[in-house]
Amino acid sequence: MKNITNTIHILLTFTFLMLVAACNKGEDDFLYKGDMLPVTIKGYNGGTEALEVKIDTFKFNFDLPTGSFNLSEAYIFPDGRNSVKISIKEKGTGKLVLEKELNKSEGAATIRFMYMDGKVGDMPEIPAVEADKIKITYMFKPTVTGYTEPVDIVLGKYYFTPKVFEEITRIKNVKPNEFADPVTLSTFSTASQPYNGQNTSVLFLVYIYKAGTNEFYTEGTGYTWHVTSSTAPKPAASVASSKLYIFSESTVGNSIRFTKNLEL
Repeated sequence: MKNITNTIHILLTFTFLMLVAACNKGEDDFLYKGDMLPVTIKGYNGGTEALEVKIDTFKFNFDLPTGSFNLSEAYIFPDGRNSVKISIKEKGTGKLVLEKELNKSEGAATIRFMYMDGKVGDMPEIPAVEADKIKITYMFKPTVTGYTEPVDIVLGKYYFTPKVFEEITRIKNVKPNEFADPVTLSTFSTASQPYNGQNTSVLFLVYIYKAGTNEFYTEGTGYTWHVTSSTAPKPAASVASSKLYIFSESTVGNSIRFTKNLEL
């Protein structure tokens, strides 16, 4: 046991001396040359390929997977370099997705983007959670109807017994396939409650109207809107939250439904 302990001690001492020697050698002093640049990449990859990240010739240890990602690495600028190029490509095809110049003078870099349908777009910040508030950011993808006109996304309560939808707030003139401005509303209870003197259950529903109207956008598309089952994704009504949703169309028979592609 004593011999093993002595051997370990000698190895540790030797390793330490080698490190000190390396740090004292001018041409080998890599760890202390240049400035370290922390780089964070956040967003969503909606493609089928993982994304490879390179800064100059330095490759990140991990690829950006499909789905959401949040990856950080550090790059050390060599002597005499004040800027460097970061490139992000599809790993399988080599297709360039994003390219950007990083400058040492700007310090730590955070790159946010969304890659979907072969295109790069901005990835919005998700607002902070606030007590008694629901905050939602939407992107609507009309993949079945091919609807191209702006819509209003309307959030409200649906009272079962009288079959009444009561609007709380709406996001106006939302362009398909683009992020809408965040919307904020107060939390509320969906427990049984009185409406016009009669108790009724309540649903939190999100309707989609043609912009500037109370007409479902499905009118004239050949698909129908179901008053309780056709609803965009949404969080619990009674719990404070801040969410981002990307959702697309699906169908049950001739009735429109929605698929949640991303929730953050």
